[in-house]
Amino acid sequence: MKKIGLMEILGKSPAIKKVLQLIEKVAPRDSTVLILGESGTGKELVARAIHAKSRRKEGPFVPVNCGAIPEELLESELFGYERGAFTGASRSKPGRFELAHGGTIFLDEVSEMSPKLQVKLLRVLQERVVERLGSEEPRPVDIRIIAATNRDLEKEVAQGRFREDLYFRLNVIPIRMPPLRERKEDIPLLAEHFLQKFCEREEVPLKRLSPGALECLMNYPWPGNVRELENLMERLVILVEEDVIREEDLPEHFRGLTPPPGLIPVEIPPQGIDLKQMLLEIEKTFILKALELSGGVRTHAAKLLGLKRTTLVEKMKRLGLE
Repeated sequence: MKKIGLMEILGKSPAIKKVLQLIEKVAPRDSTVLILGESGTGKELVARAIHAKSRRKEGPFVPVNCGAIPEELLESELFGYERGAFTGASRSKPGRFELAHGGTIFLDEVSEMSPKLQVKLLRVLQERVVERLGSEEPRPVDIRIIAATNRDLEKEVAQGRFREDLYFRLNVIPIRMPPLRERKEDIPLLAEHFLQKFCEREEVPLKRLSPGALECLMNYPWPGNVRELENLMERLVILVEEDVIREEDLPEHFRGLTPPPGLIPVEIPPQGIDLKQMLLEIEKTFILKALELSGGVRTHAAKLLGLKRTTLVEKMKRLGLE
């Protein structure tokens, strides 16, 4: 565990150590940062850690989830408005950019912005000024912008859904937050941390995972990442009465999973093997298991396997699994 200001980023894996090193390097500067990663990996935690280590740490940290606010409201939330700018605007109100003056604004899921807002954000990045709705007066803002997305922005640019010039403005310093399946060695530490957190909150004796339960967690692909692990630990603290959480206490889809291919014992008989055919069978087995766990929902199955949905569909066709 490494503390960054008031924040804690847990992990000892090479992937998370790389993130911590980048935070240390970029935090003292004012450069724009783009945090990339799947949902639930902790992108906002990284943004807060950068702010806590920056020279703006005494200023405000203003998070905005661009995907959670309806498009028609997001513009007024970000830029503010003057009295009479629209029906119901009975008074002037500063936007989030102005509220972040002297500090940091965190634009989560920035890829969800409409083309119109992308243009306005580009101007903020270039000129550090904002205009409230109903006003043409530019207001200077002294802010650091940190953005995040769970999408492939290069692909979004190629498909015309995201402005290329905005992408380059945001992608000054990219930080990729690894999914939990790429930092499995951090699972015991994270699970212990969340168990302690929720046991203290619920005022119950500290619970721990049995070796069998921990092995199940290590074999699980974690499509919901750290957030899914945190939610599971909260659920177990509330539902399990014993101090030791056993394999049978876990939800059914966590149990009995096959270890990753790298952990499969290797045995080659004297007559040799057909490696190509064996790899196809292994691939087929994992796809069928993922489809079983996802109830046949291909999008979820693809996530479990770390694939794109189109890639999974192509593999299923090739293996005759349709």
